[in-house]
Amino acid sequence: MEVILLNDVDNLGYKHDRVNVKNGYGRNFLIPKGLAVIANETNLGKLDKLIAAEEAKEAAKAAEYKSMAESLEGKSVTIPVKAGTSGKIFGSVTNIQIANALKEQLGMDIERKKISLPEEIKTLGDYKAKITFYKEIEAELDLVLKQD
Repeated sequence: MEVILLNDVDNLGYKHDRVNVKNGYGRNFLIPKGLAVIANETNLGKLDKLIAAEEAKEAAKAAEYKSMAESLEGKSVTIPVKAGTSGKIFGSVTNIQIANALKEQLGMDIERKKISLPEEIKTLGDYKAKITFYKEIEAELDLVLKQD
């Protein structure tokens, strides 16, 4: 059975791919869960229109994300943490704390999943966080950890 995937499916394919699957897998799992539709002439015609509409939406999002990334470049966020006398933090700084600090200090609401730290932060000091807005749109944010 040939199907068109409506979402990314692990170990099978990506959104809008045409794949061959066993009849039972397609009929009993993929189609009822809304992950795929049968690849017939009607659905293949709809697929082209759907791809064109999604590309237009993606272009609009990309422009918005690019402006957000440009406004973040070179900015710094201060995160107050509790630390011992040696400068070692109790716990570690997470992307949730960074997202909250961005919202409070810069007024930018960024999902925590888009924020990545190159290493685990466990001491006071200056660090860098990478924010991936979109496929190739990234920004680097300076973090300053200060004693609370």
